[in-house]
Order: sequence, then structure tokens, then C-alpha cells
Amino acid sequence: MSEKTSTEVIIGGKVYTLSGYEEEGYLHKVAAYINNKINEFESMDSFRRLSSDMRSTLIQLNIADDYFKAKAQAQKLEQEIEQKDREIYDLKHDLISSQLKAESDADSLKELEKKNRELMLGKAKLEATLEDTLLGKVPAKKSE
Repeated sequence: MSEKTSTEVIIGGKVYTLSGYEEEGYLHKVAAYINNKINEFESMDSFRRLSSDMRSTLIQLNIADDYFKAKAQAQKLEQEIEQKDREIYDLKHDLISSQLKAESDADSLKELEKKNRELMLGKAKLEATLEDTLLGKVPAKKSE
């Protein structure tokens, strides 16, 4: 586990000491986020007229809203990743099946080509025998 870090930050014009196991830069980033939220609301006249408790509550609600929206987006992205992982798995499975079928088809093709050569050779021999028989070079076999 990392060492605990402490750093001073300014939030809403006040100095605070933040501590945590995160890096100092991260703690400053958190403080900057909160300051941006405060500035966002303070630019509205209606906000400035509210009590400090109500202003704090509205900022807290807005930050919580950002959190829940970000969390929902992260869950959605995780589901999309899971779906993509399933699709990739299915595609890999299909690819392997196709490769096995292609190998099998290639073997079958080789076997058929071999049989075709044998048949063509047999045909050529039969044609040569027929031609020789027709030309009288080979006596025709007499059936008994």
C-alpha cells in the first residue's frame, strides 16, 4: 500500500489540508473539481441569494448527480465491453471452426484430385486400348 499523502488545497477561498493514499496531484484535481462546481453555481444570481447551507447542499447534490451519472456510464461501458468480449469470443470460435473446415475441405480436395488423376489415367488407358482395338493392333478378347 502506498504512503499516506497530505497537501494543502484551496476550496471556496478557504485553505484545507487533504490527506489520502492518492498522489498529491490527484488531491489537487479533486479540489479543482469542487472549485469548478462552486464557480459554476456562483455565476447564477439565484444561487447567491440562498443561505450558505442551501448552497452547500445544492453543490453536494450536483456532485452526487455527477457521480451517479458517471457510475451509470461506467456500468454501461462495462456491459458494452462484456458484450464485445462475447462477440470476439464467438468470432474467434467461428474463425477456428472455419479454419478447421477449410483444412478438411483442402484434404478432401487433395483426395478428390488424386482420385480424379487415377480416373483420368484409367480413362486414358481405356481409350488407348479401344483405339488399338479399333485399329487392329490388339486382338479383341473373345468371350467364352
